[in-house]
Amino acid sequence: MEKIRNVILKAAPNAEESISYGMPAYKLNKKPLVYFAAFKNHIGFYATPSGHSHFSEELSHYKQGKGSVQFPLDQPIPYELIEKIVLYRSEENLK
Repeated sequence: MEKIRNVILKAAPNAEESISYGMPAYKLNKKPLVYFAAFKNHIGFYATPSGHSHFSEELSHYKQGKGSVQFPLDQPIPYELIEKIVLYRSEENLK
């Protein structure tokens, strides 16, 4: 989880960290950026529907919900993809 935190903060160094909905949350320009949480078998990553729909092809082999994706713990965590999503969401939030 610390690695995901570092990836988020590298991609969005001005993001504000907090806890929201009981999980690490990041805001940029006072708007939600991303959230994530650890579960028994996966990392839940929440980048709002727009953050996921823009990367639908790259996220297609992961289990998803509206604005969420599950990264299984028995597979490598896609840190580069997380960084790309955070950069995309940062651009959205700064508009």
